[in-house]
Amino acid sequence: MRPVVAALEALPPLGAAWRQLVAFAAGYYQRGLGEVALAVLPPELRRLDEAALGRRLARRAKAADRATGRRQAAAAAGGGGAADARDAADAASAAGATGPAHATGAAGATSAANPAGPAAAPAPGAGPAPPVPACNAPEPSPEQQAVLERLRALAAADGAPPAVLLYGSTGSGKTEVYLRAAAEALARGRQVLVLVPEINLTPQLEARFAARFAGHRLVALHSALTPAQRLRHWLDAHLGEADLVLGTRLAIFASLPRLGLLVVDEEHDPSYKQQEGARYSARDLAVYRGRLERVPVLLGSATPSLETWQHAQTGRYLRLDMPTRIGRAPLPAVRLVDMTQIARRAGGTVLAPALLAALHERLARGEQSLLFLNRRGYAPVLQCGDCAWRSGCPHCSAWRVFHKLDRTLRCHHCGLSERVPRACPDCGNPDITPVGRGTERLEEQLAGLLHHPDGRPARVARIDADSTRGTGVLQARLGAVHDGEVDVLVGTQMIAKGHDFRRVTLVAAVNPDTGLFSSDFRAPERLFALLMQAAGRAGRDAARAGRAEMWLQTWQPQHALYAALVRHDYPAFAAAQLAERRSAGLPPFSHLALLRAEARDAAAATGFLDAAAALAPTLPDAPALLDGVLIYPPVPTAVARVADVERVQMLVEAGSRARLQRLLAAWLPALHALRRERAGPGQRILRWAVDVDPMEI
Repeated sequence: MRPVVAALEALPPLGAAWRQLVAFAAGYYQRGLGEVALAVLPPELRRLDEAALGRRLARRAKAADRATGRRQAAAAAGGGGAADARDAADAASAAGATGPAHATGAAGATSAANPAGPAAAPAPGAGPAPPVPACNAPEPSPEQQAVLERLRALAAADGAPPAVLLYGSTGSGKTEVYLRAAAEALARGRQVLVLVPEINLTPQLEARFAARFAGHRLVALHSALTPAQRLRHWLDAHLGEADLVLGTRLAIFASLPRLGLLVVDEEHDPSYKQQEGARYSARDLAVYRGRLERVPVLLGSATPSLETWQHAQTGRYLRLDMPTRIGRAPLPAVRLVDMTQIARRAGGTVLAPALLAALHERLARGEQSLLFLNRRGYAPVLQCGDCAWRSGCPHCSAWRVFHKLDRTLRCHHCGLSERVPRACPDCGNPDITPVGRGTERLEEQLAGLLHHPDGRPARVARIDADSTRGTGVLQARLGAVHDGEVDVLVGTQMIAKGHDFRRVTLVAAVNPDTGLFSSDFRAPERLFALLMQAAGRAGRDAARAGRAEMWLQTWQPQHALYAALVRHDYPAFAAAQLAERRSAGLPPFSHLALLRAEARDAAAATGFLDAAAALAPTLPDAPALLDGVLIYPPVPTAVARVADVERVQMLVEAGSRARLQRLLAAWLPALHALRRERAGPGQRILRWAVDVDPMEI
């Protein structure tokens, strides 16, 4: 235990519910309480002493007073745009930001469209805020209205409401439900927390919320913020000045003294699971937090996770359906292209002739197309035709990917980047060729294949992690798509979910089959969700929806997953997957933990896990702890070596969550001692960790 050096008494204390949330996360995910608390609080907060914090809070109060005076003067004069801009600058300066305040939509921006300012936010226990005007809000559909009425009844009921699964097809208007549910929470003087799975989805959702709630303060919380921004936004939330908080998984730990609604958009997305440090699931913690604070939790998805779907089937969660697209637009027709027939007939091709013809039809009609390939780079590997050399990474058990634009070979695991050799390093053959296809190569090939009817080349753009590295590049490219300056968009899963491209009428998955044969039992679930989300980008404009299509180039056209996809039949797919998992004893019908070990030598990592398994039967009350629990032998991970570190994992399976937790709680102290004991040559490991409810196996 360390002594308490000082207490920051200038801030209100962290609430009891927040402390209980952190304590639960630390206990359930088997981490230290201090480790979790320090990881989720702003790092800048630890660098401030009482005096520095007091000065910063005083500057915030003065900036708020100046902003209020300017807005009152501007309102009397009939204007206010310049005052709003100065208010945003004052807020950044008061919080100690090193750069200018940004408009809503920039990464981590505080909404400047806030005529009321922080002083207008109700304090905890204050009366309801004035009703929020629904500026340009569309009339809710009958399905949306029915969902909102059920949510209204849940909010008014006594006790903790059940978590709600909002099962709505892509384009059914789930976001509008979030907006209207948030408006009702704000009208009661409560705060709203909205989680999104990825940072690149935050700006567009932030813009929609800011436009709808121009009189309320909105902040974002995610890992792309600077330390000053993160502290400023955290203080806005903790002091009750922010009415709406949007963020990624980190935001689930935001301190919100008057929380009234929790939304988890795309709840099925694996990005909600933290993969380093405390490996928590933000979605599962959202459900726990809602029950703890007795506030509604809304889990939205067109393809819910199988765990969430099972909870809804058994009545643990309340399921509300919105199967119809806005405007009663039809879902895109799904067309399977049997590439085995195409390959035999044409000797191999990039795209099926029928798909190329469909792309040209869209060009002729002035519509957009989206081609999805979940593989970055030009080609996944370079190969020598004479000696079979391949561009493996010397530090990882993986290939280095060929990036043609800068003529480099890059390892996407350890980051090693080298220039492409002029000849084969092993035999000197100058003819080394790319094998396979990534988004960069697909973009190049489409640019040569596609032309408008008048002969103009098609405008092809690419969005992936490589093409959007610079600040603002992603938003600029998305803006070009929305403005109709792109005819064909090529990309990875970054473009397959969450975007509202109104002109897209064709989506094509170029090579989705890789997800069918993974050793990870969750791979079919992830593939189905990704393809359904990608299909949902087509036909979002009701006027064009009748022409919307989803094309799948596959070598497995008879696969049951594709049969369900053609029918847009998630319930049938989920039923089949759950039946398989029940028979195999896999989640949600069992509960898992992974014990991972990393060492310079694979034998050391394996030896540590073998010794850990041998320790379990020696624990006090071991027969009771191990009853109904299986500990499997250690095996290498899918990518066994990364940056010269060998990685091994051991699976622990239990029939009940309580049994798994009891074993882990008794076992982990012994494992800490085991790590200290195995410090000799050939035994030392670099690190070890336990992952409860792992998403990847």
